[in-house]
Amino acid sequence: MGRWRPPPPKSSPYITGEGFKALQTEQEALWERRKHVTKALSEAAAEGDRSENAEYIYRKKELREIDRRIRYLQKRLPILKVVTEKPTSQEQIFFGAWVTLEKDQGEEVRYRIVGPDEIGTKDYISMDAPLARALLKKNIDDEVKIKTEFGEYCYLIVDIEY
Repeated sequence: MGRWRPPPPKSSPYITGEGFKALQTEQEALWERRKHVTKALSEAAAEGDRSENAEYIYRKKELREIDRRIRYLQKRLPILKVVTEKPTSQEQIFFGAWVTLEKDQGEEVRYRIVGPDEIGTKDYISMDAPLARALLKKNIDDEVKIKTEFGEYCYLIVDIEY
């Protein structure tokens, strides 16, 4: 069996202004960190035998991970579309909305629908996620049912904020 895997499906190119600034800041920080890592790598390489030099091997791996992330950001940032305007109909759920949902058990949860590049905190969900796709264009007091491999979930939309 080969190692080839099909590429993942393309993710949505939308991002909030704050998310775009965060990715730009991350890219700048990675370039700064890369300078320090390359300096440490060259110092480790100067110590002699590289095959048994743990510092050299570690720095090579660290540099490879930094370069991988920089390469991804350089490809991804130009194609992202920053969404800054609020929708005209703020009674419906669209990109960037904070949505308060009530679960079957009566527990309330709050999520913000953002682009796939911004998820990382507990209360942000990607607009490509099944829950977010089901919520889009819904109104307050609408009921949303989601079928997953773990079962079916039912949510009631309690509040929408932008």
